Amino acid sequence: MNVTPLIWIITIAVTIAFFVFEFFAHVRKPHEPSIGESARWSAFYIGLALLFGVGIGLVSGWTYGGEYFAGYLTEKALSVDNLFVFLLVMTAFAVPKIYQQKVLLIGIVIALIMRGAFIAVGAALISNFSWIFYIFGALLLFLAYRQAFSHGDSDIANGKFMGLVRRVLPVHNEYVGDKLFTRIDGRRFVTPMLLVIVAIGFVDLIFAVDSIPAIYGLTEEAYIVFVANAFALMGLRQLYFLIGGLLERLVYLAQGLAVILAFIGVKLVLHALYVNELPFINGGEPLLWVPEIPTSVSLIFIAATITVATIASLMKTRGDRVRESAEVKDEVSEGVDPR
Repeated sequence: MNVTPLIWIITIAVTIAFFVFEFFAHVRKPHEPSIGESARWSAFYIGLALLFGVGIGLVSGWTYGGEYFAGYLTEKALSVDNLFVFLLVMTAFAVPKIYQQKVLLIGIVIALIMRGAFIAVGAALISNFSWIFYIFGALLLFLAYRQAFSHGDSDIANGKFMGLVRRVLPVHNEYVGDKLFTRIDGRRFVTPMLLVIVAIGFVDLIFAVDSIPAIYGLTEEAYIVFVANAFALMGLRQLYFLIGGLLERLVYLAQGLAVILAFIGVKLVLHALYVNELPFINGGEPLLWVPEIPTSVSLIFIAATITVATIASLMKTRGDRVRESAEVKDEVSEGVDPR
């Protein structure tokens, strides 16, 4: 795939322009967006991402188009998981709803910057060390295990990292609008808003660790990795308000993502064996008999896993609500106070 420096410059400039537009058009004036506003802009960004993928397919070939769509689906799913953690952060810090848009936008920009740095490092490693695929594959298999069995019940606001931040910075306990700093009796304090942004930046760093190796398991083109991440993050703010209530119902999202990460981890290890250069494996020669998983299979598997995880989650939560409702009715009919 031939991507000139000019294309890179234009792509980065347009990406920055979108986020600047987001700030001035939607975030600058604090408000809680309506469902209609969130739905329209979510549809716009998803449609834009799909059109861009079609453009890649028509211009550069459908091999690259398929890699883009597989990467976009994976990054979008991981971004939704990221949203769930954002929800936990803002709940833990009791961020007023009218200021949540600003927190989200800043968090998304931080995520894109961190992922951009990881993309550059990943591209350099892949181009110089083929054995890095072994490390990426092993990392994804470990992260898949952690994702499948983590409970996500840690207290983010009072964890060790935030405890260190609170010891280093003078913190005022009250929000002062959407300001990051305030002065009291001539002394400068940081507000809880800054703590929220620091917490989200820390979360973004953790998520970049599994996000970038995952997409490099689907494509080795740094440009595709970047645009898939950029489009996955665009519209994430609107998606947060659109599916805020739905996030808590996606109870099997973590397990679905674990399956996807494990699948890509295996794919990376197989690819590492296929291009092997390590002297202690097969005498430093590639294992050409090792099968490589086609992009089309990856795309179908990822889409199917996301679909199954979503449907199973909604069925479970719906069943739980029906059972709870039936239990309450039984208690009422038996003259027991359901409280």
